[in-house]
Amino acid sequence: MMNEPIFAARESIEQVEEGHALAPKFERDGLIPVVTTDAESGELLMHGYMNAEALRLTVETAEAHYYSRSRKALWRKGATSGLVQRVVEMRIDDDQDAVWLRVKVSGSGASCHVGFRSCFYRAIPLGGALQNAVDKLEFTESEKTFDPKAVYGDAPNPTQL
Repeated sequence: MMNEPIFAARESIEQVEEGHALAPKFERDGLIPVVTTDAESGELLMHGYMNAEALRLTVETAEAHYYSRSRKALWRKGATSGLVQRVVEMRIDDDQDAVWLRVKVSGSGASCHVGFRSCFYRAIPLGGALQNAVDKLEFTESEKTFDPKAVYGDAPNPTQL
C-alpha cells in the first residue's frame, strides 16, 4: 500500500456531506462497510467490508474488491469462483462511512459462497414470539445457483463460528 494518503482529508462537516472530495471514514479497524446490490434488479446480494486498498482497487478497476475479516486478507470478488462483480455504480453515503455498489455479476450471477444468488437467502419471521424467529428461518431461494464444492474445492470456508 502507498505511504501517502490516497483519499481527501476530512476537514469539515460541510466538505464531507456536501463537497466533491472522497473522504471516507474508516472504522477503528480500518474498514468501511459496503452493501452490494444487483444493478438491474436492485436485489441485495451481499454485505462486506473494504479497507483503503480494497476501496482504491474497486475505484481503479471497476471490479469489486473487499477485505475479508475472517481471512484477514484483501480479495477480489470472483478471483476463485469466477463470479466477478463488475461495478456499474459506486456511491458513498452522506457522512462517507458506508459504500454502496451496484454490480453485474459474471457467470451464474450468484454472489454467495454458499451457492445462492444472494447472501440474504433467508427471511426472519416477524410478528410472533422471538422463538419463532430463532427456530424457523424461511428460505427465500429454493435452489442454489452453483455447487460450492465444485467451485471452491478444498478452499477453507470463510464462515466463522
